[in-house]
Amino acid sequence: MDPLTQGALGAALPQATRSKNHVGIAGALGFVAGLAADLDVFIRSDADPLMFLEYHRQFTHSLIFIPVGGLACALALHWILARRWQLTFAQTFLFCTLGYATHALLDMCTSYGTMLFWPFSSERFSWSVVSIVDPLFTVPILILILLAGLRRKPVLARIALAWAGLYLAAGALQHQAALAMGGEIAASRGHTPIRLEVKPSFGNILVWKTIYETPDRFYVDAVRASALPRVFSGVSIAKLDHGRDLPWLDPASQQARDIERFRRFSDGFVAQDPENPNRIIDVRYSFVPNTVSALWSIELAPEAPPTAHVHYRTHREHARESLDKLWRMVSGE
Repeated sequence: MDPLTQGALGAALPQATRSKNHVGIAGALGFVAGLAADLDVFIRSDADPLMFLEYHRQFTHSLIFIPVGGLACALALHWILARRWQLTFAQTFLFCTLGYATHALLDMCTSYGTMLFWPFSSERFSWSVVSIVDPLFTVPILILILLAGLRRKPVLARIALAWAGLYLAAGALQHQAALAMGGEIAASRGHTPIRLEVKPSFGNILVWKTIYETPDRFYVDAVRASALPRVFSGVSIAKLDHGRDLPWLDPASQQARDIERFRRFSDGFVAQDPENPNRIIDVRYSFVPNTVSALWSIELAPEAPPTAHVHYRTHREHARESLDKLWRMVSGE
């Protein structure tokens, strides 16, 4: 999730384990440790634009790495911060490890996917029950952990954890409702999906993106689940076919290998960009959930040498307009 949410939940867990002593410093250490796993975003290369995709949410997010991450945070923070509050190193290590432990588990609740069992498995686990940014989830937690630290009341941190659990449970119920609606949409078109996935749209758990796969196409729609149920019909797009879409591409080139790397990252939900034939998009993510206006893509160059990599692109050009459309869906217009 976003850094503020990761830090806030990272603070709540060590705070909740305390009596009145050290609630503030436990929250501060947990907040920083809750952010630390995302330092993997700095593992990148100018020569290889896709390297960061392979390392983000990889070893730093593995369950087996939690004590290592907690120790690294404790080593960095004990001498700078914790010992001024007369904490022992063991206490610093405990608070940092608790904060660090929340990170991967929270990320697993989003739709991006987290390698929880690296190095034993490269599978990305994702429950898709909450958006990567959701103010209704984050703001109550943030307020409660701040009050817990200022008033030295760990019960407030426990309430924050209870709120997080209830909200994620509500997201899980919404997920199941959206999944059922997605199945109904496919059936109404006479389709039997190879795969059907649903993902919460940006900033809420009311409107969900549904994506299902047939032998040759992806179908993208949006649904408002449970509360005032409604279907927002979307579009379909042909699945990527190298021979048809990229006849000029050398299968032995680095660009061809990069497409396969991007395909693995995108769990196979890749297609040619309708607006740019040299771009390959990840169909799963868009600001407006019933569209294929992708948030990111890779761009190929037909004239590039065989050793050249693709370019990684992000697309935020019409974010304000897209968020206005999303809000109208959320509000039931």
